[in-house]
Amino acid sequence: MIPDILAAIISAAIKSFIVINLLLAAFAYLTWLERKVIGRFQRRIGPNRVGPFGLLQPIADGIKLAMKEDIVPDQASRVVHLVAPLGTLMPALIIFAVIPIGPSFEIFGFPFDWHIGANINVAYLYIAAIASLGVYGLVLGGWAANNKYSLLGGLRASAQMVSYELPQGLAVLSVVILAGSLNLLDIVRLQTEGSFPWPIALWFPVGFIAFVVYVIAGIAETNRLPFDLPEAEGELGAGYHTEYSGFKWSMFFMAEYVNIINVSAVAAVLFLGGWWPGFGFLGPVLGPILAPLWFLLKLAIFIFFFIWLRATLPRLRYDRLMNLGWKVMFPIGLANVMLTAVIVAVWPS
Repeated sequence: MIPDILAAIISAAIKSFIVINLLLAAFAYLTWLERKVIGRFQRRIGPNRVGPFGLLQPIADGIKLAMKEDIVPDQASRVVHLVAPLGTLMPALIIFAVIPIGPSFEIFGFPFDWHIGANINVAYLYIAAIASLGVYGLVLGGWAANNKYSLLGGLRASAQMVSYELPQGLAVLSVVILAGSLNLLDIVRLQTEGSFPWPIALWFPVGFIAFVVYVIAGIAETNRLPFDLPEAEGELGAGYHTEYSGFKWSMFFMAEYVNIINVSAVAAVLFLGGWWPGFGFLGPVLGPILAPLWFLLKLAIFIFFFIWLRATLPRLRYDRLMNLGWKVMFPIGLANVMLTAVIVAVWPS
């Protein structure tokens, strides 16, 4: 008999392997989807040469990046230059460990759980803590290259992360007050089994305000347009990854897209009911089986929104980016937390 501790370790390793590889595959085809969608926005075709509909283009790009020469500047810190991309990618890959994609249920008398990660009572604290570590990789990457443009990009990334983590945390705090728990499963149950079973994003005004604040802050934290000031090609070359090439550069690239998936998944769980389709006529068996499909649909809608913004909006000026974070988002998030607390105190149910 395999000891229980060893069986738990093997099970966790298998689940981790599956989740990480699914995230990397999702990253690869997210780049293909983005190029296709933006091509349509700009009246172009997009990738269409490698494989049918260009579906093999991400594989070709991966082979190309793996074979490219790794160039390190003479005056760079070689150890930090290597560690920084890993410090950005690894936190992005392990955030998904606590995100539930479906409920627990029984099928033909056997228990089944779609929550392949860890079910912990402080799940959102884990997500916030791990997400905040990613900025260290960006700052170290900008510093290690010994390039003033890279350093400016890294400093911008750290300032932007600090500025928008606060309103994002306040938006989630409103949800935590409503649910009375940091456990993501409890937050989903609030939206599916509570006294008002409806996605929190539609709980006007506090839920809706928290949702809008979270989405805007999430876009800023992933350094996507219109908030991609740490990269800002017109000002900084490529920002913190100016002096990176080959596979090291691709790790920064992977981290950005995996973080898009993470922000979208957390938003779907916190504000859109997770895997809940919004109706209950699928039955006690078929409903839970199809639950991950609803979760993935909500995830896809968020990802499309990210791409849509990139194709539509121009980049903000840096002072306006900071003003938005501190003078608009932070006060709105703080006022919404206070309003949520008052509502819960007056109307506990």
